[in-house]
Amino acid sequence: MTRSTPTPTSPPTPPTTPTRPAPARWSVAAEPYDSPVAAALWRAYYTEVSDRWYLLHEGHATDPDELEREIAADTGEYLAPPGGVLLVARYGGEPVGTAGVRLADATTAELKRVFLRTEARGRGGAALLVAAAEDAARARGAEQMVLDTRGDLVEARALYARLGYAESAPHNDHEYADHWFTKRLTERWES
Repeated sequence: MTRSTPTPTSPPTPPTTPTRPAPARWSVAAEPYDSPVAAALWRAYYTEVSDRWYLLHEGHATDPDELEREIAADTGEYLAPPGGVLLVARYGGEPVGTAGVRLADATTAELKRVFLRTEARGRGGAALLVAAAEDAARARGAEQMVLDTRGDLVEARALYARLGYAESAPHNDHEYADHWFTKRLTERWES
């Protein structure tokens, strides 16, 4: 009779954990429209879209005096509660973007000031901001969201289409708008 000798077993190897730090996290929260954080992000947003328009159409950046007048002219007061809200996205704790909601009427909200600083783009923050804005609109009773944008803001138009917004008839006569979008915020399920 042969006897087999048991093979010694090694204790299981514990799983390895990466040594790099955990990735920074996104957060989105309401912010007073006139806070220093909101003002800095509004300035960054307006400077970028204004310079983009002037460079495309006139071959130069925005005149600094005009930039200051336009930034001061749009205080964002329409983003104050209860009919509005300004949301600020933070990445790793740093404020990097905004999205605003204002009620246009009892069932329609307008999406405003969707913006991410360049260094925060490509990380999913824009979709988070828009989703948070949609939730804020629903909380205010809106059944649909509308927005306007420009033809040269191709990234914005692609984002809205990807998030379920459909091009629609104009809902305003904003001087620089040439694309309008709408999205239903309520779904009707049929049984």
